[in-house]
Amino acid sequence: MLDPAQLAALAAVHRRGSFDLAAASLHVTPSAISQRIKALEETTGTLLIRRGQPCAATDAGLRLIRHHDEVALLESTLAADLPGLTSAPATLRIAVNADSLATWIIPALAATTGFLFDLVIDDQDVSQDWLKRGEVVAAVTSHAGPLQGCDTLPLGALRYRATASPGYIQRWFPNGLTSDALATAPAITFSDNDRLQIDWVARHIRPARRAAFPSHRMASSHAFVDACLHGLGWAMNPEPLAAPHLAAGSLVDLAPGTPLDVALHWQFTRLASPALAPVTEAVRRAARALLVQPP
Repeated sequence: MLDPAQLAALAAVHRRGSFDLAAASLHVTPSAISQRIKALEETTGTLLIRRGQPCAATDAGLRLIRHHDEVALLESTLAADLPGLTSAPATLRIAVNADSLATWIIPALAATTGFLFDLVIDDQDVSQDWLKRGEVVAAVTSHAGPLQGCDTLPLGALRYRATASPGYIQRWFPNGLTSDALATAPAITFSDNDRLQIDWVARHIRPARRAAFPSHRMASSHAFVDACLHGLGWAMNPEPLAAPHLAAGSLVDLAPGTPLDVALHWQFTRLASPALAPVTEAVRRAARALLVQPP
């Protein structure tokens, strides 16, 4: 039988990146964390944590962390069914893209009770990888699946518009939105995984060209909008964030009628499905209210 305290220590070291931070999060001493990890490695007969800066779980360690998360969720469901049992709020670790976080998913999380949320922020094109590795129990992802051991529900599409300030357009696109002008006009990208600007240029700009352009980098959805408002660059902004500024004229659609819709899916481990049911329903309800739904 695996010791829950040892599993909790393993998960904390991996997620916090050090024994000291894990100890602080679990309110024990670093020595206690070290002893628990050592005992768990002796029980399993394998290395579970690679010591370093940061510390990280091995493949075997990740499998045990996933087991720890799933058991915690199952126990929270049991406590809900048996009022005589007491249970601390279960922590749900979810991978979500920054634009969903900035536009529609917070109301869904706020509509549920009995959970603590640990959100991993990553691009929708790679958020599924966190689920594959067993580091999260659910993800908002652009991948429909299938993924072994997981269920997938379509949510709708988050609509993006290519936007910039009037002053930016006057400076960089005086002769219109041409392929040559885009090659020198600075864009804004979120990270190396952010392909929205590249995909939009490849899809809508003629003559077709390789989508190479200078770009500022900033990992914040709201900063994208602010940067566009101040004329720093052009970007694909989520329509819910850009709409008020488009209506006021402080942002302009670079090519009206050419939105980019990114389909999103709610993907979660099948074993955790019963415990996740209230979150799943809240996520689907919030998505129906804001995302573009298929006809």
